[in-house]
Amino acid sequence: MRPIWTGSIAFGLVNVPVELHSGVRNHRPRFHLLCSEGKSRVKYERVCQKSGEEVSWDELSKGYEYEKGKYVVLTKEDFKAAALEKSRTIDILDFVKREEVDHRFYETPYYLLPGKGGERTYALLREAIQETGRMGIGKFILREAQHLAALTVEKDALILTVLRFADEITDMSEVRFPSAKDVRKNELALAKSLIEGLSSEWDPEKYKDDYRDNLMRVIRAKVKGGKPRLEETDEPADSGVIDLMERLRRSIEGKKMTSKGPSATRKPSRAGSKRRASTRKRKAGGSGRRVA
Repeated sequence: MRPIWTGSIAFGLVNVPVELHSGVRNHRPRFHLLCSEGKSRVKYERVCQKSGEEVSWDELSKGYEYEKGKYVVLTKEDFKAAALEKSRTIDILDFVKREEVDHRFYETPYYLLPGKGGERTYALLREAIQETGRMGIGKFILREAQHLAALTVEKDALILTVLRFADEITDMSEVRFPSAKDVRKNELALAKSLIEGLSSEWDPEKYKDDYRDNLMRVIRAKVKGGKPRLEETDEPADSGVIDLMERLRRSIEGKKMTSKGPSATRKPSRAGSKRRASTRKRKAGGSGRRVA
């Protein structure tokens, strides 16, 4: 696999040659816009909104809208003037505790592999980060843009994760969240019981993209001219407004039934049904005896 970027990690006077490789894959199907009649690809045209005429690539320029309908045009020289000097280093500025970084800052992960001759210093940096329990925070330039990044360890790998800058995170004071004053103790107890019942070890392999799988079944079936066999989800159909407590009780009962296995959902025997019918009759004042 070809690296996306090659350079080095720089911290203090130490340099570790590394290669940057993508840490994620996009498996979702890609689509093209087609003409409904001819089933052929649709061509995009660059049309001037004012004149309605098509514009060629050499007639295009980039503009920033500083007021509604008013633009300042930026030239190639303007972008060059603002550009940072291209460097091939990931400059580590600080080492911080992992738990101190809010998860909202994390964006895209990459694998860092040692460059030629850098295996020993790579392993040294990895072990030092692992044993201190910290992660590096640094900056690097990728595809003409500067990025903030976190350097962490996962098993034998150094992971570089692009971070959002602080001003990219929406301030929580700009939105309203409900207070806990209306939360009832019995509701909280039921909710905690549900969470405990659903608690398990983290296993990412158990979570699948059901929509993507169904979509690919539809695509394969249409290619063959048949009908797809789709995975169905058991969604309880609720009619009207249901009380929160009732929802929690249903969820907990559903979890109990699942944990008991197939025997929990087995239909009652005829003898069991007769015994229950007899009990109901006695409660209603009847003898409960069968009449010949």
